[in-house]
Order: sequence, then structure tokens, then C-alpha cells
Amino acid sequence: MTVFGSLDELALRVGDEIGTSDWITVDQARIDAFAQATGDHQWIHVDPVRAAAGPYGTTIAHGFLTLSLLPEMADSAFEVLGLRMGVNYGLNKVRFPAPVPCGSHVRGVFRLLGFERLDGGAQLTVEVTMQRDGGDKPVCVAESVTRRYV
Repeated sequence: MTVFGSLDELALRVGDEIGTSDWITVDQARIDAFAQATGDHQWIHVDPVRAAAGPYGTTIAHGFLTLSLLPEMADSAFEVLGLRMGVNYGLNKVRFPAPVPCGSHVRGVFRLLGFERLDGGAQLTVEVTMQRDGGDKPVCVAESVTRRYV
């Protein structure tokens, strides 16, 4: 975990990698819970028997499940001290270059792309590249926009 003492300290790191998350296991229970929450019950995600004969030999995580791990990853990758709150402002770009097979371990590498001062805080644009342990391509690349307030 990278810890920044303030937003001013973070502002100096535009263009730099600012943290790498802990590994997260994507198991079938997590995939099934996501399917239940979203109503996306496509067989490639929730039917291990059918998926075993499919293109990946197992179920795979929903792309949006992979993306939804971004906050959990960010929590273990970097922290800015002295903040009152942070809010998700949106996403600029999202791509899923590779699947996340059930049982995979994934993590995020965070790079600060932009820092814009706001009244009472700042808007951050952060690129997260999600990696799969043993994978040769990212499983997700996204530009996350958040607002952090002091």
C-alpha cells in the first residue's frame, strides 16, 4: 500500500504508478453472487458443467464483475490521508482484453493520469490495469474518475 500524506503530495505524482493492490480470488461463489445481483445468468459464468466443455474449460467472471473489483483493489493499493470522503464520478474508458477464469487471482496496478483541483478537494483520473496471476494480458484496463474531498 502506498500512502500519501495529502492531496498535495499525490498531485506531484501525475503520470506515475501510485500503487498495486493485493491479490483477489475470483471463485465460483463470487461469480454466482454477481450473477444473482445483476440477473446475468449466462452459462459461461454460472454453469460449471457446460462451461467445462466451452472455450475456457471453466466458468469465467463477468466483465462487469471484474470491473466491480476496482474499489476493493484501490483500497489496498493506495491511500490519501486527511480525506473526508471520496465518490465515484465515472469511467472514461474500459476494456476487457482477457477473460478471468474461475479460481483466478487478480490485482490492479494504478497510475495517476490526471489531477484537477476542486473546491474542497480534487478530481483524480486513475488508470487501473488489472492483471491475472499467470496471465499474459490484462483482464481489464479502465480509466476511473473519482472525486476526493478534504
